[in-house]
This record gives sequence, structure tokens and C-alpha cells, in this order.
Amino acid sequence: MSSKIFQMVKRMAAAASFAALVTAVAVPGAGASPIEVDKGLPGYAKTQGVAGNLNSIGSDTLNNLMTFWAEGFRKAYPNVNIQIEGKGSSTAPPALIEGTAQIGPMSRPMKQSEIEAFEKKYGFKPTAIGVALDSLAVFVNKDNPIESLSLTQVDAIFSKTRKGGAVEDIVTWGQVGLNGEWAGKPISLYGRNSASGTYGFFKEHALSKGDYKDIVKEQPGSASVVLSVTEDKAGIGYSGIGYKTSGVKAIALSKKDGEQAYEPTYESVLEGKYPLGRMLFLYVAKKPNEPLPKMVEEFLKYVLSKEGQEIVVKDGYLPLPAKIAEKQLASVK
Repeated sequence: MSSKIFQMVKRMAAAASFAALVTAVAVPGAGASPIEVDKGLPGYAKTQGVAGNLNSIGSDTLNNLMTFWAEGFRKAYPNVNIQIEGKGSSTAPPALIEGTAQIGPMSRPMKQSEIEAFEKKYGFKPTAIGVALDSLAVFVNKDNPIESLSLTQVDAIFSKTRKGGAVEDIVTWGQVGLNGEWAGKPISLYGRNSASGTYGFFKEHALSKGDYKDIVKEQPGSASVVLSVTEDKAGIGYSGIGYKTSGVKAIALSKKDGEQAYEPTYESVLEGKYPLGRMLFLYVAKKPNEPLPKMVEEFLKYVLSKEGQEIVVKDGYLPLPAKIAEKQLASVK
């Protein structure tokens, strides 16, 4: 999670008890009770005059979430038609600039160059709305006995430049402590392509901005990464936690060798302990001091409502505490 988002969470946690912000802290499937959304989130209130076409182009990580949100929104507004395309976060800024989409889902913040290109076209900066939290997970096959890795080890597994500080290139499971049949088993690497925000986030935060190994098998989407690891006993890959299936397990991660490793739970993400926590965004073109088009504004209100954040949980991601959701919605008013 970015330091800005984490500091926001810290300030809110200091103002009220952690339990008052969230009602449960376990990721579904992690061996504890499912997450419940913050009871302070408002219910969505339907309004009049919402109809027309809404286009969303961007993140694959957010593709299923956008689909579920669209289904819920259309139940309230049958005369709304929503088209969703999720080929990667890097496709969102051009779509917003060209006007082919009103919403640009991104699993990473916009780069400075993307913001500058947007501003050159419109004369103002794009608006980012945080809509969910994610613990970007490192997945291994369900039968793999490994329980945790440090980011130093993850870097040595995935990167050829090893900027995370590892001296030795890691190519077998024995090098990270597995014995028996696993000791000499080569590690198979699966990842995303460069259009993906998850690819960029993992490169920056897990590989210390280093270069991926040439042997990483790039997949067109997160579901493909998870399926590949499911089918490959020696596989390892990364994607948003929402794509977790019974065929893989998300391992605990520590920042450095010898430090405590944390599982990708709601609590560890909110507290900034899980090293690959992040905010997921929807970007829009909002003119300063002018309201958004009514349909776009209502869609964002729905996403940040109790109903919208329940969908976040349904899709396996982590809902926003009410105070953070309120702050995000205020940015588009």
C-alpha cells in the first residue's frame, strides 16, 4: 500500500479503535470467518434521471469487480448500458484521454507521464478514486509446502537484476528451504504482461524496480496466472487476492530475510504489515469545480456504498473502512 494510503489508515485508526473501523479482519478462504463491511458505510439511495451508456476500460485485476458492480447498478437503473474492457491498467489513461471511456480502472496509481498526457489534453489532472484494498498475493500450488518468503527471496526468484539485495539467484525450491522431492525441483515462474498495473506494481515493490527474468511466462490476465500455478506443481505467480482459487495458496511475506512474515489478510493490509498491500482505483475526468456527469457520479456512489463494498468482499478483495470511502467520494463532489 502506498505510504499516503497507509498514513490515512493510521490517522483514522488513531481517531477510533480498529474494531470500530472494521468488523472482521480475515480474508475469505484464509481459515477464519469472512469479512463484513464497515457498518458505517451508507446504503445506496436510488435517484432519478440515470440512463445512457457508460464505458470502462482498464485494469484486468478490477475486471470482475467492475462486472459485478455493473450488474448491481443495472438492477437499480435498467436503462443504463455498461461496457467493460479489462486488458490492463496502462489502457486506462489513453481511453480517458481519447474519450472512449468515462471510467478508467487501475490497479496502480497513474504514472507522471500519464498524468501529464491527460493534463495536456484537458487542462486539468485526472481524479483518482480509491474503491477497494488488495493484498497482491504470491501464489504457489496448493501442494507446495512452502509457507512464507521474504521479498528478498521473491526478488531473487523473479528478477535477473536482484536489486532487493540477494547475492544468489534462486532457481530451485531447495534454495528456499524445501527438502525431499522438492529440493532439486526447478521453480516455474508465471506473471503478467507489461500492460498490467499488477506487473508494474510487483516490479516496483517486490523487485525494487529491477528487471524480470526472461523465463517468466507472461499471462494475458490474472486468472491465467492462477490457472498456470494450479496446473504446475512447481509454479509460482502473482496476482490480486481476488483471483485466489482452491488450486493455489497465497503465502505469507516478509519485507526482508529474518523478519516476521505476514499473511495477506485484511488486518495486515490495513496496518501496513503485509508488504504488497495496495489501493485499487477508478480514474475519471472531472473538471475542477464542476460535477461529474450524473451517471458516473451515481456509479461511484454505488461502488463506495454498503452494497458496493459488499461486492468487493464477494469478489475476494478487501473493503474500504467507511471513513476512507467517505473521503474518496468527497473527491468527486
